[in-house]
Amino acid sequence: MDPFADPFASHTARAPRWRPRGGGRVPGEIGIWVFIFGDMLVFGLFFGVFVYERSRSVELFEHAHETMDLTFGAVNTLLLLTGSMFVVLGLNTLRGGASRTGSRMILVTLLCGAGFVLNKYLEYSDKIDAGHTPSVNSFYMYYFVFTGIHLLHLLIGMIGLVIMYRIARKPVLEARDIRNLEAGACYWHLVDLLWIVLFALLYLMR
Repeated sequence: MDPFADPFASHTARAPRWRPRGGGRVPGEIGIWVFIFGDMLVFGLFFGVFVYERSRSVELFEHAHETMDLTFGAVNTLLLLTGSMFVVLGLNTLRGGASRTGSRMILVTLLCGAGFVLNKYLEYSDKIDAGHTPSVNSFYMYYFVFTGIHLLHLLIGMIGLVIMYRIARKPVLEARDIRNLEAGACYWHLVDLLWIVLFALLYLMR
């Protein structure tokens, strides 16, 4: 029995899978992993620049840090972690053939993403109303740039979730459908991971 056999082979078309030399199967397509690792390298550079600039202006960054509202950051972290949990549950459910339940779980993740956007809008509004704009100091310049780039990633992820939702509602999922769902889930986890690091740097780091 082929250990790499598609679990949907009995009722779906066969398709090539990306398999590492050591065995097993990496979820999604190789292209999404190239993008994820490349994106992580770019954000790693961003994070390094932030830490370096903070070390040069500790007092300024500490003062700006005191103006951050931890509640906004914590709520967004909770929303993304909840969304990632439902992506995992939904994908596992879809692998088992329960398309209706799986699609609903993906929809919950999409709602968590919408909640993140709304909460970020409220936070941006609060900061701007208080006079904390990108031109005030380097901390807020990095805050708006980094969280803005992350927000763009999240919006792209939400488009991916809409596509995943449509795929999940198919009566029969083919092997390629599963790979596309896995790719979308991997990207959403990237959005989650990047936010956790941003949350630590912007809201918690002292």
